[in-house]
Amino acid sequence: MIITEQSLRTFTQNIFLAMGCSLEHAILSADVLVMSDLRGIDSHGVARLIGYVRLWEKGRVNTKPNISIVHQTPTTATVDGDAGLGLVVAPFAMKLAIEKAETYGSGWVAVRNSNHFGIAGYHALMAVEKDMIGFAMTNASPLVAPTFSNERMLGTNPMCYAFPAGKFPPLIVDMATSAAANGKLEIAQRLGKQVPDGWIQDANGANTTDPHSLKTGGSLLPLGSDREHGSHKGFGLSATVDILSAVLSGANYGPWVPPFVSFLEPSENPVGLGIGHFVGAMRVDGFRPADEFKNHMDNWITRFKEATVIEPDQKVVIPGEPELAAQSARKKDGIPLVEAVVNDLNGLADRFGLDRL
Repeated sequence: MIITEQSLRTFTQNIFLAMGCSLEHAILSADVLVMSDLRGIDSHGVARLIGYVRLWEKGRVNTKPNISIVHQTPTTATVDGDAGLGLVVAPFAMKLAIEKAETYGSGWVAVRNSNHFGIAGYHALMAVEKDMIGFAMTNASPLVAPTFSNERMLGTNPMCYAFPAGKFPPLIVDMATSAAANGKLEIAQRLGKQVPDGWIQDANGANTTDPHSLKTGGSLLPLGSDREHGSHKGFGLSATVDILSAVLSGANYGPWVPPFVSFLEPSENPVGLGIGHFVGAMRVDGFRPADEFKNHMDNWITRFKEATVIEPDQKVVIPGEPELAAQSARKKDGIPLVEAVVNDLNGLADRFGLDRL
């Protein structure tokens, strides 16, 4: 099914309104999800909407949160999300980081007591709009085993760095620290396809391509997949995200992070509040004039795009380029939704008495 951006926005806003969100929060939450679909990151777009509803039905999401600053200095802060949607809490935190950066050159905000915040790139790009370098990361459901283990201890724990450029679009490094995001497994499940080697291991630690393996005790693998291919580096990156997002903020970390997936239940002995995020903004002109930096970013991008390629039909892809191309195409041609996602969304419409897609 192909659906227009505006139709998908309206539908998604109406679901959030039906959950009890304010109009402001419903519009913002829908914007985060639809932006993901526009940019071709289907694993984190409206396909996740049913997951937010399930958390709300279980009383794990507060749709009328009192988001508060519980500690701060001129350049740092800790925010309590009051169990709100991460789609709302993270932008609040990034706005605070940007405000601090505008005055002091940089701003850093740790977040506790939140929920899944969508794509990290959405939040990091908020800083780019102000000629700042943006950072956004979050811990997530414990589905990833550290190197040499078959116990689920970490989340896919994405991190994003966004850099403004001049004539080129921003350079955006937005990635999970696992070999693959769980959302990609969910897509494979819906399509009835196997996943590539190196994404998952079964309950015994053996390689598998079955996207349903997580439901039978399996685990995702860190970026690198195994020790010989650098999984210890993926483990280290994931640990960094977990510590900055949660140990620093007072959120749950490691295996105690409350899961987004419906087949797992939260820990009975939490070590913190909700899940955690970490966002930051740095003014480029705190280091050199912004125009100079952006001109040299353009030069950097140009030179890398001109790099010698192995095969004639290949080209070096600058981080963020595929998403930008998808956004341009989908704004024009509409957003494709697979049948399973359409069925989920229409089920939500029926659940709330709303118009179907």
